[in-house]
Amino acid sequence: MNAYGAVIVSTLLITFVVKLVSERLNLQSASTGLPLEFVGVFDEEAYRKSGEYLGATTHFSLIASAVGLFFLLFFWFSGGFNLLDQFLRGYGFHPVVNGVLYISVLLLLQSLIDLPFSIYKTFVIEEKFGFNKTTPTVFVTDLLKTLLLAALLGTPLLAGVLWFFESTGSLAWLWAWCGVTLVSLLLQYIAPTWIMPLFNKFVPLEEGELKRAIMEYAGTVHFPLSGVYVLDGSKRSAKANAFFTGFGKRKRIALFDTLISAHPVQELVAVLAHEIGHFKKKHIIITMVLSLLNLGALFFLLSLFMNNRLLFDAFSMKDLSVYGSLIFFSLLYTPVEWVLSIVLQALSRKHEYEADAYAVSTYTEGASLADALKKLSRNNLSNLTPHPLYVFLNYSHPPILQRIIRIRGLVAG
Repeated sequence: MNAYGAVIVSTLLITFVVKLVSERLNLQSASTGLPLEFVGVFDEEAYRKSGEYLGATTHFSLIASAVGLFFLLFFWFSGGFNLLDQFLRGYGFHPVVNGVLYISVLLLLQSLIDLPFSIYKTFVIEEKFGFNKTTPTVFVTDLLKTLLLAALLGTPLLAGVLWFFESTGSLAWLWAWCGVTLVSLLLQYIAPTWIMPLFNKFVPLEEGELKRAIMEYAGTVHFPLSGVYVLDGSKRSAKANAFFTGFGKRKRIALFDTLISAHPVQELVAVLAHEIGHFKKKHIIITMVLSLLNLGALFFLLSLFMNNRLLFDAFSMKDLSVYGSLIFFSLLYTPVEWVLSIVLQALSRKHEYEADAYAVSTYTEGASLADALKKLSRNNLSNLTPHPLYVFLNYSHPPILQRIIRIRGLVAG
């Protein structure tokens, strides 16, 4: 194994060990007792159940990660990357076709490894704790739709990236970046109308007290609402959520039907005010720009490692290729991606605080957001006392208790 291989293996093992340590600390932190803020919201049975749910999902996640790591290393050191490459080269296809097939097969193998875990999590763990509403028919249909979308959208995009690096010389990374950026922006625009409805029904919120309250609040903050939709989240899970998606005339605020059924009007408007806060504070645009800048840096660095003989030797590859460079560099880039994910999640937590503050400052019943968060944590069996290291590494949202404390401070101030 050369230096490139050593770096990649070390990174994979270190990140797994860090995950193991942080998960263990998180489990220990969850046994500290029910915080006073949640007394009256969590009864003894609900809090015990939340601890059991955390334990079940934590152990499941560690096993899934260990199995995934094992199969990757086994495939690598048994020469799987080269064997697959030589097999496909035997058909004499164009390099771009070879690349699409090569990467597609690897992704398919990864999906086959993940599939049993997805089935177990959905139909065993989520079922045990009363969350699963997914039928086998819905599960299979979702899987087929995902594969079809990957084929229809992902294949041309991947072929385009490979073609740019095969054919456009030293500025290939720039052309590839521009192409992927344009496709990404287009998908953001059309997804709410054409893609997301393939998986869920988006029904306009019916006339009534809730819609009147939402429209009244939207008017006070000068937010033109082209549509508030109810999403049939109960089709798959009893968990509740809300989100903002799309741009321009395609933007949508979606409230899960499970959210609407569990909260009074003022709490729902407070949740929606939080989502509007993300838009007003330009969090969605900031996140997208940073993501695209990261993609540009990734493509530029990839161009520097294109057809690097030492990198291919680390994977026992006989022949050089653009598609091999893409796969192997993505593994070499893992530590950078890991650090960037931690930074971006810290930024996301900051954005959540800002959106909370926006809701409190612009909605007369903004304090209701704290009540909504407490009910959501109970209904979703959230971990109320996560370990700081685990939060630092994994949380895109601040812990519920910290959010509530800040909201209380804003209201009092």
